[in-house]
Amino acid sequence: MTSLTDTPMPVPVPTRKPGAGRAMRWGRLLWRELTTVAITIFGLLLVTFFIARVIPIDPVLAVVGDNARPDVYENARIALGLDKPLWQQFASYVGKVFTGDLGRSVLTSNTVVEDIKRVFPATLELATLGTLIGVLLGVPLGIVAAVNQGRWPDQFARIVGLIGYSIPVFWLGLMGLLLFYAKLGWVSGPGRIGIAYQDFVDPITNIIMLDAALQGEWDAFRNAFSHLILPASVLGLLSVAYISRMTRSFMITELQQQYVIAARVKGLSEWRVVWRHALRNAAVPLVTVIALSYMHLLEGSVLTETIFAWPGLGRYITNSLLNADMNAVLGGTLVVGAVFIAVNLFTDILARIADPRAR
Repeated sequence: MTSLTDTPMPVPVPTRKPGAGRAMRWGRLLWRELTTVAITIFGLLLVTFFIARVIPIDPVLAVVGDNARPDVYENARIALGLDKPLWQQFASYVGKVFTGDLGRSVLTSNTVVEDIKRVFPATLELATLGTLIGVLLGVPLGIVAAVNQGRWPDQFARIVGLIGYSIPVFWLGLMGLLLFYAKLGWVSGPGRIGIAYQDFVDPITNIIMLDAALQGEWDAFRNAFSHLILPASVLGLLSVAYISRMTRSFMITELQQQYVIAARVKGLSEWRVVWRHALRNAAVPLVTVIALSYMHLLEGSVLTETIFAWPGLGRYITNSLLNADMNAVLGGTLVVGAVFIAVNLFTDILARIADPRAR
């Protein structure tokens, strides 16, 4: 017969607080994302640094000129740190970048950071409106094409995509200026805003339309929009072609799934099947496509900015490269790369939140 003291006591089982597992999963996800971003940024810095050393452009000559004396050339070379070993130059370069020092532009005599603050909002404004046009036209066009696969709406969507992919941007921009500006007078010409309105708006965000709206300068707002709509439409056509094609592909795949067949058997309307069920499942990869289109317009609008005299980042990098202004070229490249990384990280996190399968 055993006594009460000999009875083994139950061992308490540790319990996990509700939500602790989810917090741990999100913590691991955040750690992986941050590690990937850190490695990508390091690779971006490494590539841009060595590209600057490989390109047959002497940064010293860009500073002192072609006719500088040898002693002046050597002093400038030492001042730029080009006499040190490559690993020391790279370490110095990384340190300056993380302190916000991208050097000084030879072309404008300003710091590269100041120049980028001035020109990047123009590219942001142009790419944002171009992407908005692409989404508002491309997504419905792709959905209609998928629902009417093989019929005339599908053929029309393919023609629009073919035009967007085939016509050169510079030709489309020139024809747009000739027709809508020179002949019809529907829009304003090259530039970002008319000369008469340049002093009407104080630069708060350097996005002219936003600054004009904040200050109540609606005449300047309309003038800025009249300058913006044509180059944004040129970029928007490229975005429409890409987004409509990918939307069509995603929707065709979803419309062939079993849950769509089951929804139709249950008697749901075609509108509800397409827009509430199929589009919801296609939205996750579609967000990634839209983000890729947006990033492409942010860095790939060089020709558009040149044709329309748009003072954006692409035109700034191009002019800097033609004038051997390597600080400006590397600074602009780093900004474009950082935007790519940030948008890609945001899109990846958004996709994981929206789609449990991606977690």
